[in-house]
This record gives sequence, C-alpha cells and structure tokens, in this order.
Amino acid sequence: MSRALSAGGSSQATDDGEPSHIGVKNGAYDDFDGVKREDSTDTIIKEKQNDAQRIEKFEKDRSFLGKIGSGFRGLWATRLTEKDLSGNPDKYAKTTIRELILYVIFLANIIIMTLGNTSTTHFFFTNVLQKLFVSSGPQTWEDLNQMDKFWDYAEKSLVDGLYWEHWYNGEPIPEEDTGYIFFENKLLGAPRIRQIKVRNDSCTVHNDFKDDILACHSNYGKNAEDKAPFGAFDQDCQGKYKSDCPWAWRSEDELGGRSYKSDQLGFTYPSSGYTKELGRNKTKTTEILHDLKKDLWIDRGTRALFVDFTVYNPNINLFCVVKLVAEFPATGGVITSQKFSTVKLLKLKEGYDYFILATEIIYIAFIIYYCVEEFLEIKLHKGAYFKGFWNIVDLIVIFLSLCAFSFYLYRNTEIDNKLDALMEKEDSYADFQSLAYWEGVYMYVMAIVVFLAWIKLFKYISFNTTMNQLSETLSRSAKDVGGFMIMFLIVFLAYTQLGFLIFGSQVEDFSKFDKCVYTLFRIILGDFNFHQLENAHNILGPIFFITYVFFVFFVLLNMFLAIINDTYSEVKEDLATRKSEFDLGAFLKKGYNGMLTKLKLRKDRLKAYTNNDDVVDWDEWRSDLKLRGVPDAEIEAVFAKYDKDGDMVLNKEERNKLRADLLKQTAEITDEIDDVKDRQEVGEALGFDMHQPENHGFASDSNPLANELMLEKLNKMFVSNDEFTILSRRVDRLEHHVSKIASRIDSIVNKIETFDKVN
Repeated sequence: MSRALSAGGSSQATDDGEPSHIGVKNGAYDDFDGVKREDSTDTIIKEKQNDAQRIEKFEKDRSFLGKIGSGFRGLWATRLTEKDLSGNPDKYAKTTIRELILYVIFLANIIIMTLGNTSTTHFFFTNVLQKLFVSSGPQTWEDLNQMDKFWDYAEKSLVDGLYWEHWYNGEPIPEEDTGYIFFENKLLGAPRIRQIKVRNDSCTVHNDFKDDILACHSNYGKNAEDKAPFGAFDQDCQGKYKSDCPWAWRSEDELGGRSYKSDQLGFTYPSSGYTKELGRNKTKTTEILHDLKKDLWIDRGTRALFVDFTVYNPNINLFCVVKLVAEFPATGGVITSQKFSTVKLLKLKEGYDYFILATEIIYIAFIIYYCVEEFLEIKLHKGAYFKGFWNIVDLIVIFLSLCAFSFYLYRNTEIDNKLDALMEKEDSYADFQSLAYWEGVYMYVMAIVVFLAWIKLFKYISFNTTMNQLSETLSRSAKDVGGFMIMFLIVFLAYTQLGFLIFGSQVEDFSKFDKCVYTLFRIILGDFNFHQLENAHNILGPIFFITYVFFVFFVLLNMFLAIINDTYSEVKEDLATRKSEFDLGAFLKKGYNGMLTKLKLRKDRLKAYTNNDDVVDWDEWRSDLKLRGVPDAEIEAVFAKYDKDGDMVLNKEERNKLRADLLKQTAEITDEIDDVKDRQEVGEALGFDMHQPENHGFASDSNPLANELMLEKLNKMFVSNDEFTILSRRVDRLEHHVSKIASRIDSIVNKIETFDKVN
C-alpha cells in the first residue's frame, strides 16, 4: 500500500479509498498496528546497522564459546576422537606428536615413581638376614632333614640370631639397646612358632597290616587337620588363656594372618594351628623351647612348622617379614623353605619421599585423564572400540592402576593400625604378613603396569612404517604360528609325560609334572644335566635326551624361526613401498622453519642461495632443500623447469621467473582459502555450523541481513546454466576422444598378442 505524506500532517484517503494514518517527520503511526515509529531513510539504515552489529556480536559470542569448548575438548583430542584427520596431515601430525609427548611424560613419571619405592638396599637387607637364619650356625635351616634337628637349630642358631645381648668383646649390651639383630635391625614384638597337625585316623591302613600298624597320619588336607588339644594340655593349660597354651588349637579368625602355599609339596596351609609366642630375650626363649621339646610338642601328626617374626631397620626405613617353614611329609624327614619379604611400609620420612609422593599424585591425575579419554573413545566408537588391541591394553593399564591405588590406600591405613596395636602390646607377636603380602601385590601390579606402559609406546610411534615391523610380523604370522604351536605342544607334552613317568622317582627336575615342563624348556636353552638322566636309566636316559633335542631343537625350533623370518621378509618389502602416515622429521623441520620465518631470522631463500654471486648453484639449491625434507625427485624437477639454459645455475632472470610463479601460486591458494571461507559463511548463514553439526546455528528466517548476504555470495559462487552447458559439452568431447584412444590401444595389444602366438 502506498503511503502519502504531507507537511501539515493532515489525514487523507489512500488509493483504494480507505483512510490512512499519515506519518509526520517528528512522529507518525504505522499503517497496520498504529505503533509510533520513525520512518525516515536514516532510521532504516540505522536499524540495518544495528541488526548487523547484533549479528556480529552474536557471532563473536558463538566464536568465543566455541573456542572454549574446542579447547576443552582438545585436552582429550586423540587420533580416535578427531574425525577429520585423514584429510588434514598437519592436524594428524600435531595430534600424534601431542599424544606421544603426553604419554612420554606419563611413562617417565611412572618409572620414577616405581623405582623410587625400591632399590638395591632391599636385596642387601634380605640377603644378610637370609645368611643369618638359613645358612649360618652349627645347625643350618637348609640342612634340616630330621625332626630332632629342628630343636638343635631352634635352641642354638635361631636363638643366637634373634637375640644379640653381648658385644663382640663379651661385654653385655645395655638393656635399652637390646632387641636389635646385627645391632641395627629392631625385632618387632615377640617371635612366634606355629604348627599344623593331622589326625591319627586321617588315613586307612591296609587290611593286611591292620593288626601291626595302629597309627596312620596322612598328608595334610583340610578334612584331615587335627583341632583337638593334645600333649601336656591338661597339666600346662589349666587356668591359662587359650592364647597362652601351645597345646590348644586356634582358628584363623583368632590368629589372623594369611595362608601359605608350599612350593615344595604343593599344599596350602591355613593360618590356624597350635601356636606359642617366644620371649623378648634369650633366656626366656630358651626355657620355652626346652619345655616344648621335653613334652614332645612336635610329633608324628605334625605336617608343617612355621617360625614367624618381623624386623625393622630405621636406618633405611625397611621392614623384613620373615617366615621359616619346615614341612614334615607323610614319607618322613623334613623339607625346609623360607620367605623373606622386604617392604617399605612407612612413607614421608625424608625429602625424597615427598618427591615420590608428588609423582604418585601426578600418576593418579594421569589415570583420571586417561579414564576420561577412553570414555570418550568408547562413546564415539562403541563396540568397534573393543576390537583394537591397543584399546584393550589401555583398559588393562587403567584397571591395574586402579587396583594398585586400592592396595596403596589399604596399606597406608593398616600400617597405622598395626603399629598402634604393637605399641600397646610390645610383648605380643607383630603380624605384618598381610601388609607385606599386599605391598608385594602392589609392586607386582605396578611392575606389570610399567611393562605394559613400555610396550604401549608402539601405539604412539606407529605413525612410522618402520616401527610397525614387529606388530606386522606377529599379526601376519599368527595363523602359521598357531598351526606350528599345535604341532609343538603335541611333541612337547608327549616328552613331558614320558620324562615324568621314567625319571620322576629319581631325578628332582622331573619329580613333578610342572617341573618337567620347566626342565624341558631349559634343555631347549642349553641348561641341562645329562648325567642325571643317564644315571636314572642308562638306556632310556640317553635315548630320551637325544631324540628330544633332535625333534624339538633341530626340527621344530628351526621351523618356527623359518616362519618368522619369511614373514619378516614379506613385511619388510611391503613397508619399503608403503608411505608413512606422516614424516615426523619433515614436520619438525617445517615447524622450525616456520618459527624462524615468524621471528624474521630467515632471509629470502633465493638470495640465501646466491652466496653473493648473483646465481643459485645446483649444489646450494639441493643441499638447502634436502635439509628441509624435500624429496630428491621434486628438487630436480623444479630446478630443471627453471634452468632453461641447462648450465646448472639459476641466473637473475630465471630466479625472477621462479619468484613470479611462486607469487602466482600463493595468490591461487589464497583465493581457494577465501572460497572455502565463503562457503563456510554461507553454510552458517543457512543455519548450519560447518564444524559442529550437532550445534544449532541461527535460523535464516530470523536473520534477514544474513539472508541478503547469503544470496549475494551465492550469486558469486555458482556458475550460470550457460557456463555449465559449455563445460558439460567439453567433458563429453574429452570422454569421446579418450574412448577412441583406449579402443586403439586395445586393438594394438590384440595384434601384439596374436603376433606372439604365431611366433
């Protein structure tokens, strides 16, 4: 509807006869809603400017928030979370290097943390105590072979090792300085001896010997364990607490501690049994041992005897939990073993401990970081994530780290409780076995984590084809190796069973089936004792050894090596022709050169080549570009293109031509970048975020100015119908000519084949 204006502001009819409000210069009314507004050209321009400013402000706010979000997501950017790496080599390289650097920091931290909790001092501390209690004295622990020999060891070697009450010159040690082994290691609480027995009716005597054999004690078994009072219980335990009576059985709940798995006989002994705590000095302990020996505390029913105590060295802040084990099998005799667990249970003693604590905190932070990273990768790839080998390794490392952290918290909590209880009852047995066990588990878990952390480096250096040789060789040879392993296991298990049956009763290395397995593996590595086999059987022993070495060592082992060698050769040939995902050296050189350019420390390349002789020599050109990572073929092609006279130098005219072409290419690349930016702006104007499709852009119907800009850019970006028609015709003609050339080539090939057949 047209609008009539008059200076007086009077009212008149419109073209269609309807009345209309006529706007005046200072103020008028809108024709439809009667809202008072300014209606001048300046106002319209001002409103458009305001709209443009609002849009610009909105874009800046979106851009700022987008940068914050992108930066936050970038903290966990990996090759699995970034979607557009395949077409962006620079971004791929940056992401890979960032992952590698971050992981190297994590690996260095975990190495420092684990090595900081152990040292060679652990070994020397363990070794000196082993020599004292196992291989020293008139009766050594490792030489026990009879029941009565235990008492000889306990009354002499054990007592002398536990209680150092005199100096080497015979002078007595002051009472406040007693209780130290080797004058340096504090004996915590009182030592304890404990035995496990089986009942007399735990086995059945054969009918032919029932009249002559009245007692039968089987090997240890849970159902055969004796729990009844025995010996001098009636005369020694009247009016005493159960804990003070060595003739009364005590349960695992009463004693605490942990069960013990025998490496010699294979039995698992519980922490229950008959116990007696020794004294805090030599005199008291000697009396206790004498009374137990006199009343036959160890008898035919005894199947295992344990001597437990704990020492602490304040000089090196280490605990050593000692367990001496004497097993009395049903065959008679004694089989001894020992376990010395040296652990560091008290933390934060000196400055270096605080440094290790800092590395532990950093380690926990890294684990939390990698938990988030793996969660994002699982969320993005879902089930496909679990098909990747390195992804499984990542999850194992995280799981083991969380388990180790749980052990760490338990250890720190329990050590305080144990020490508090020990301070209240200094004469009681200090049970540090559980703490030593969980500290050992913690170290075993961390050892596995460190091992996997080293192996996981292959994941982050897989960008280089050379680094993939091991994984490629193993993956390609997996099928052949699997078939070979079936053949190997058949032969190996056959010889294992044969060796166990022939030599099991005479040769210690073949006395158990698992020992046979280890022994046969040792023979492959050259560690064997042929004379033992020959002495066990002078005919079958040599035959067994010679045939095993021939089939397993000379045949099967060389088949395995042949499979690996052939596969490795194939992999090496493939990798030689395969292009790396990116060249790390070239990328670093590119970044270095870019930094020099930004700092204006690099001169004009063409001028730098001339050496003030106004020409660019071939040697100068090649050596410089070679250092920048440019391939030889490209160096030669570009130089030959501009060296028109073929004198192997670029004069001033040839350099100017090269410079002009470079500037032209730079302008073309700039135009392409601008064109991409225009397309992104048009896409955003249409209501789409070109980088984050899940985010909402602003709707086109609510932004008229954006629509106008979009239409203007669309007109510039797209070709007309006539131009498209011309281009289509040219493509059709080109395809027609190419088809003719292809048909002619086919006819020539057919004639050549016919000629070859005739000849």
